[in-house]
Amino acid sequence: MSGELGTTNLLLGIMAAVSVIEALALLGLGIAGFMAYRRVMDVVVSLETRQMVPTMARVNAILDDVKVVTAVVKGETERFDHAIRNTMDRVDDTADRVRSNVRSQTSRLIGFVRGVRVVIEQVLHSRNQPHETHI
Repeated sequence: MSGELGTTNLLLGIMAAVSVIEALALLGLGIAGFMAYRRVMDVVVSLETRQMVPTMARVNAILDDVKVVTAVVKGETERFDHAIRNTMDRVDDTADRVRSNVRSQTSRLIGFVRGVRVVIEQVLHSRNQPHETHI
């Protein structure tokens, strides 16, 4: 029976040694991972300060310029729209005035022509009818 226990103890010792080696490997991998994480974060921070901050400043300046241009375009568009509306109102008012003046002038002329026509018709009608003599 002692031969069997020796083999078992040997196998248990090997397993314990492998477990210690695995623990040391995991600890080494953890430390290596932490060091890699720290290096990556240092690179990210330096990249951010060297590249992203100036780029964001330029992007913000461009956005501010776009905002100013948009405000100017909006103001000019409103001004142009107001000018067009005023011009259209003036054109409508002028057309109404012209229409009113033409009507008033032509109504006088039409009245005059109708009057002349009635006079001519009466003159022609009175010539065609025999005169009655009163005795």
